[in-house]
Amino acid sequence: MIVTLVNVRVKKDHLDDFINATVENHTHSVMEEGNLRFDVLRNNSDPCRFTLYEAYESEAAAAKHKETAHYLKWRDAVAPWMEHPREGVSHSVIMPSDKKGWK
Repeated sequence: MIVTLVNVRVKKDHLDDFINATVENHTHSVMEEGNLRFDVLRNNSDPCRFTLYEAYESEAAAAKHKETAHYLKWRDAVAPWMEHPREGVSHSVIMPSDKKGWK
């Protein structure tokens, strides 16, 4: 399993745009083969900060996500709404050690 945490800081005047585009991306991403989770999180103390928690069965499944039409649409739409480029950090999963409980 591979998990990527994507940190995003959105310009205040584009919060609704970002949320709408990200919800659409989430809706399609959770239906992808190999997707285990795709959570959209908003920081409680700073409503302009978001974290996307993306869990896939494999590096290949995560890479395939970045080739989908919905991801490419999201990537291009949200880029100008960000204070600075998003930061994605990949993680290896220690626990849980299997898919049980992921969905």
